[in-house]
Amino acid sequence: MFDAKLRPLIDRPLARLAIPLVRLGFSANQITVAGLAAGLAAAGAIALGHTIWGLALIALSRLADGLDGAVARQTRQTDFGGYLDITLDFVFYAAIPVGFGLLHPDNAVPALVLLAGFVLSGTSFLAFAVLAAKRGISTDIRGKKSFYFVGGLTEGAETIAFFVLACLKPGWFWWMAYIFAGLCVLTAVTRTLEARAVFRREPP
Repeated sequence: MFDAKLRPLIDRPLARLAIPLVRLGFSANQITVAGLAAGLAAAGAIALGHTIWGLALIALSRLADGLDGAVARQTRQTDFGGYLDITLDFVFYAAIPVGFGLLHPDNAVPALVLLAGFVLSGTSFLAFAVLAAKRGISTDIRGKKSFYFVGGLTEGAETIAFFVLACLKPGWFWWMAYIFAGLCVLTAVTRTLEARAVFRREPP
């Protein structure tokens, strides 16, 4: 929901941070993988009860997630880079709830429900992107992407905000997970309604 509004605020700082990385010879894909490594480390830290360390590693992971695109724009954007970025993003988004699920037995069921919500929301996101590409529909409202990014109530910014709050207040995770899972379902429903409106029209 807020990704499009945040994009103009973060693109320029990320571009500046990317300059020394490009000069040092780092590739966008290397930064993408490094971001996943930080995200998996965050999940491990959370599972072990070190939620503040987990929060710091989540921040590092998401910084890398922004920098990989900035580096790609200053070097060369590739389809495989776009594929790797979104795939490893989904691995990260799944890993953090698993970390909380392992943190305390009471978190197990809420974590599973949250993962189900992520799967539903992610499926609606990717299905929309596939058909948008088929019809040649594009947008740069969230920056230049490898494929169409359809919006929703629970986009990246909202998900990271949820993870941050859960790390600061781990005892709240169980009920926040149920609420956020419900928002993911609502996101999938609104995307489905948008897809019906867009894809029922005859392609040009």
